[in-house]
Amino acid sequence: MKNLILIRHAKSSWEEPISDKDRGLTERGKNDAALVSLYCSNLINDNFVLFSSSARRAFDTATIFAYNFSFSLNDIIIKENLYTFDENLLEKMIRSLSNDLENVILFGHNAAITNFVNKFGDIFIENVPTSGLVWIKFDSHEWKLLTKGKTQKVQFPRDLKI
Repeated sequence: MKNLILIRHAKSSWEEPISDKDRGLTERGKNDAALVSLYCSNLINDNFVLFSSSARRAFDTATIFAYNFSFSLNDIIIKENLYTFDENLLEKMIRSLSNDLENVILFGHNAAITNFVNKFGDIFIENVPTSGLVWIKFDSHEWKLLTKGKTQKVQFPRDLKI
C-alpha cells in the first residue's frame, strides 16, 4: 500500500522582478498553508517522507507544513525534478521513488498536480488551488506499478474559511 499526498505550493508573489524559481509567498499564501496544515496535522505521522520542488515558493510551503506536522526542516528533501508543470514528468518522478517509502508528501506545482490527481485519483478535481492538499492511496507495493488509486482526502483553504 502506498500513500501519496500532493500539495500545491501556497500563493506566491509576483511583485518583485525575480526569476520564477525565486518567488516567495504572499501573506495570504502563508496563512492558507498554515490553515490547511494545522487542520490536517492529526492525519500525518512521522512515517511520511517530505519532498519539495526546488522553487522557493514550494520549499516555503513545505516549511510551513513541516512545522505544523512536527517535522524538522532537515526532513524536507529538495528534488529538482519536482520543479515541473508537466504531469508526465511528475508521474515519472513518483514512479522512480524507492519502494522502501510507503508514505510520501510532495510539494509542487500546477498543472502537474491537478492533472496527476485526475489521472490517478478517483475524484475529479477541476483545479487544485494553492495550498490545496490531495491524498491518494494506491493498492500497490511498487511505485513504478501505480494504477488508479483511491482519493482519501481533499482539503482546500477555501473550505476552511468562514
